[in-house]
Amino acid sequence: MSTLEQLRQSLPELAKDLKSNLETILAGSSLSEEQTWGTALASAIATRHASLAKATCDAAKQFVSAEVIEDAIAAAMLMAQNNVYYRGKHMLGDEPYNSMPARLRMTRVGKVSSTKANFELFALAVSAINSCESCVRIHVSGVTKLGLTEEQVHDSLRLAAIFQGVAVSLEASVLLLASDSGTSS
Repeated sequence: MSTLEQLRQSLPELAKDLKSNLETILAGSSLSEEQTWGTALASAIATRHASLAKATCDAAKQFVSAEVIEDAIAAAMLMAQNNVYYRGKHMLGDEPYNSMPARLRMTRVGKVSSTKANFELFALAVSAINSCESCVRIHVSGVTKLGLTEEQVHDSLRLAAIFQGVAVSLEASVLLLASDSGTSS
């Protein structure tokens, strides 16, 4: 049994729906295997739950190439930077900020290892987790221009949502265990 499956099985009863959703989405959707596992890994990293990210990376290695894994990791890293910047600019909402150049290096975007569509899809999922409306819109536009469907966009968002929910459930299960043992922090 993979570490990811062990984490899924360890989810508390309160997370029964998430446990089922994770199993279902990883078993198949409109996404290719590369898109599924790349999006899953990028999403797991974006949740900032180290055990979930490691387990997802280990599981992904069984299904996809090192290039897909590298792109998923790079997408999560770049979006961690970009989502903060563009979400912040969006919140400011007025000049002169909108006309100021980002001046943030993003050369990795031009050096995609798998496919540009995959990378954009991974970035879309991370941007959704990080609540960056501007980036979500940009990446949806990017993936649709590259031939991906509305269903694939939808499934990438579902994957991101499930991984965020699983990460929160794993953290909350620690609280449930503490509560069950009669200890408190």
